[in-house]
Amino acid sequence: MSGLEPMRDHWWWRPGWQVGRSFYTWHVTLADQPGARRLVSDYAPVLARLPQLDPVPARWLHLTLQGIGFTDEVDRADVERIARAARKRCAELEPFTVSIGPAHVDPETIQMPARPLEPLARLRLAIRAAIGEVWGPDDVPEPEAGFRAHVSLGYCNTAGPAEPVAAALDAHDRRTAEVTVSSVTLIDLNRDHKAYEWTDVATVRLGMP
Repeated sequence: MSGLEPMRDHWWWRPGWQVGRSFYTWHVTLADQPGARRLVSDYAPVLARLPQLDPVPARWLHLTLQGIGFTDEVDRADVERIARAARKRCAELEPFTVSIGPAHVDPETIQMPARPLEPLARLRLAIRAAIGEVWGPDDVPEPEAGFRAHVSLGYCNTAGPAEPVAAALDAHDRRTAEVTVSSVTLIDLNRDHKAYEWTDVATVRLGMP
């Protein structure tokens, strides 16, 4: 456990972000998944002992797939066209199950990997293809490579050593849960309050025209 990269404040203002600004992005939302909610409850006592972490409430649990852009820079008509294209492409995909967990320390988060990666990667490629259908394949935001499918349980709110957080997680049972991915949601995402909060823009169901 020695030699871990120190933790840092997750809530620094990344390029483009500022108070009052929000972002269109595609997420798999997990608030209605019993297994995911159970993991939040299971890990809650651990996170409660770590004031350097901001726990993610069950209602805001998510797996980030693919961004589109800041809401003040993207034409709403394009957003609607992308959602229609995504609906068509996701109709060709079937719902699937993935396992999330166990939790581990990351420099800015406590996160749970989602496995297997392949069906999530296929879903992300379908969303990217939908964006490319509207904007062109060369103008799809964010790199295709390097996708790390995960669900965050908490975000670091201050700089400090990672070892105490890792030790607390290691002392806890290694918990996992299965979740069913049957839809993907286009959201209007805001982070003004040191939390990822959003309103739904469109929900696209897998396997349904």
